Amino acid sequence: MMNVLFLLAVLLFLLMVLIGGKKGARSFISLFLNFGVVLFTVFIMTDPNGNPIIITIFACTAISSINLFYINKVNSKTVTAFISTVVTITILIFFIYIVTKKTMIQGFGEEEIDELNVFSLYLGVDFVKIGAAVIIMSTIGAITDVAISITSPMREIFRHHPSISRKELFTSGLTIGKDILGSNTNTLFFAFIGGYLALLIWFKDLSYTFGQIVNSKIFSAEMITIFSAGIGIALIIPISSWINAYYLVKRREKSEGN
Repeated sequence: MMNVLFLLAVLLFLLMVLIGGKKGARSFISLFLNFGVVLFTVFIMTDPNGNPIIITIFACTAISSINLFYINKVNSKTVTAFISTVVTITILIFFIYIVTKKTMIQGFGEEEIDELNVFSLYLGVDFVKIGAAVIIMSTIGAITDVAISITSPMREIFRHHPSISRKELFTSGLTIGKDILGSNTNTLFFAFIGGYLALLIWFKDLSYTFGQIVNSKIFSAEMITIFSAGIGIALIIPISSWINAYYLVKRREKSEGN
């Protein structure tokens, strides 16, 4: 197994460097940096004195910084993408926490209990906050990806049409976002189907009805994660478009004033 993982990692590295050059190499290294952030987050999240949501916010900030500033360096498109990501995540935090608490998807489902009977579940942590933290962490990658996918072409549009108005630039950002909204949302859905196909087959073997599947805690938790990520993708489009348009035009007006 280790040999296969090593060979796949080498193959991925070679392809990313061959296609992406130095940026591809930084993207490959960022995978391990993000993995390290996640491991560190999980380690300190088990501390009963810590707040999982606050810890996750710092983790998402670190992940966003790695994905934006380390890979693409510090420039106008990454700065506005980072600000947009922080604003969107802040909005989502309250929404996700309320949804997690109301739907009671925290903890483990019935299908997982048999495997956990030998362990104690009295860990001294708030499983509602843990559940919300998991969903927040699951959305950060998609939100960051959409943010940079909007701010980057907007900067190119502004560079080729420096006299464009703020409203026209904002509209261009929305148009770009509309083109990637559907594909990114469907990517999240198929990622769920691929990861939980075995679970769906198990549900069929257990003769679960459609209602039982939908009300299953495992299924509901994953679908809520997908919907939350989809909401985040939808929110980041106007937020990043407006912030980027405001920043670029403001910088132009400031340079003209000087």
